[in-house]
Amino acid sequence: MKAIKTGLSKKLLTRVLSVYFILTVIVTVGQIFTEYLSTKNHVEGELQTLKNTFSSSLTRALWELNTEQARSIAEGLLELPIVEGVQVRGENGNFVAEFGIKAQRTSNTVQEAVIEDHSGGLFSYTFPLIFKFAGRESTVGDVTLYSSFDTIFGRIEVGIFFLIGNAILKTTFLVFLFMTAFRNMLSEPLGEITQQMESFDPQHPEDSKLVIRKVDECEILQLKESYNQVIDDLIASHSKLKGTQEQLRHANKKLDDQNLILEQEVAKKTASLSQIMLDLEQQKDELIANQRELRQEIENRRYIEDELRKRNDEIASSMEHLQLAKDQLVDSERMASLGGLVAGIAHDVNTPLGVSVTAASFLQERLNNVKSNFEDKSLTTKNMANFIDEAEQTTHLLLTNLNRASELIASFKQVAVDQTSDAVREFNLNDYLAEIVQSLKPSFKQTHHVIKVNCPPDLVIRCAPGAIAQIVTNMVMNSLVHGFESTNEGVISLEVTQANNEVAMLYQDNGKGLSESHLEKLFDAFFTTKREDGGSGLGTHIIYNLVTQSLSGHIEARSEPYQGLTYSIHFPTGLGA
Repeated sequence: MKAIKTGLSKKLLTRVLSVYFILTVIVTVGQIFTEYLSTKNHVEGELQTLKNTFSSSLTRALWELNTEQARSIAEGLLELPIVEGVQVRGENGNFVAEFGIKAQRTSNTVQEAVIEDHSGGLFSYTFPLIFKFAGRESTVGDVTLYSSFDTIFGRIEVGIFFLIGNAILKTTFLVFLFMTAFRNMLSEPLGEITQQMESFDPQHPEDSKLVIRKVDECEILQLKESYNQVIDDLIASHSKLKGTQEQLRHANKKLDDQNLILEQEVAKKTASLSQIMLDLEQQKDELIANQRELRQEIENRRYIEDELRKRNDEIASSMEHLQLAKDQLVDSERMASLGGLVAGIAHDVNTPLGVSVTAASFLQERLNNVKSNFEDKSLTTKNMANFIDEAEQTTHLLLTNLNRASELIASFKQVAVDQTSDAVREFNLNDYLAEIVQSLKPSFKQTHHVIKVNCPPDLVIRCAPGAIAQIVTNMVMNSLVHGFESTNEGVISLEVTQANNEVAMLYQDNGKGLSESHLEKLFDAFFTTKREDGGSGLGTHIIYNLVTQSLSGHIEARSEPYQGLTYSIHFPTGLGA
């Protein structure tokens, strides 16, 4: 008998201990991970507690532009065991202080406290620095405190070693216990049974029964009884087999006689079946030929259908890509016009803001002088009168420029919001056109062009105001870029009237106009006379789509060379009859 390389007891022991080892590892890892998360949450809580301790002094240091004090506070934070890195940024996102480890940050300062995880086991707690003055809050910067896995591991190191040692000790004891039990209860009894079964004598089966000592009632004892019963059944079968063999020899003799008779009958039947098989074979060949022709025809049709399906899919995919590209170009054109407004408004707002900052600085300087004279008791009536006079002039200058900046921003804000939204609302068309013209003034700053708007002051309509803003902006910008290309003193007029619940807008400029061939393609997508200068050809196409789809109206254009360009737009007021 072939020797067994791995015994049953060893296999059982291996499987049981493997399952126990896997469960032990999973439980131990789960306990370690739970301890890690608990300690990490505790460390994050300590980082949040530091906000209440240092944020006030650090906020005042940044407000007073005291960089040295801010760096000193940051160095003090770095001395804390849980803090491995500090980043302090000003309100513009510039770094005032950086110490220890750090991670890549966005340029914008945060507006609320946030905890972030970074690569390499690093995590951070970032909170804004808010200075409260005169009942108002101002964000002067933010602070990021960094900690890492090493800090957490230093706290849970002893607990981890205790968990691992405990798991190893329990596993070792269990291995010893199972090995002893399997050897006494399984390995030794099975070995004794194997030796007795190997000495089995087929000629004398009654001497091959199993005899096992020191075995309690279990499956092994049942195995012995079953094996001995099999031996008894084998002895009985031997006696029956001898009688059966004699009967079999007699039956074989009768079978041989019957086989001769059957062979004669088979020979007769075979002759008749051969002729039938020849006829069937001929019919089979004809059927196979017809099947081949039919299969070839089916394959040809399937190939043609597959090719047609592929071509249809390719055409559909191409149409989707073309439509997507067109929509993206339209959106880009809309945002490009809005970007031009942003640049112009930003430039015009910077001027009054710069004057305001200068006036405020001058007023602060004069106030400091008066305060110093008051504290030294050298303040005279003349000095105080001069200060009041200068303060009134400076305050007037400050308010005038701030109001100017506020008007520019207010005009641009509504127009910009509407151009990026399709929301429908009721609004006064005359006031809204004034806001659009106000937002476009920076584009005319370096020219002598004039925009004239004539609209009923009480005309109220209901539609998407963004469509009106985009239409007027595109018409004006087209006049600037194309119509007034060779002149610096153009005139644009916009006449608005209302009749029978319908609004009529007549837009005219006195630019260089268009030829008849160019006028026919004016509203086509991607048609432009400025292709080499970066023109997209979508400005008038967007105007047409907005009038016909967003406003449910219609638009016409008239022009002749050097006679200007005229747009006639009609659309419903949207207020019902």
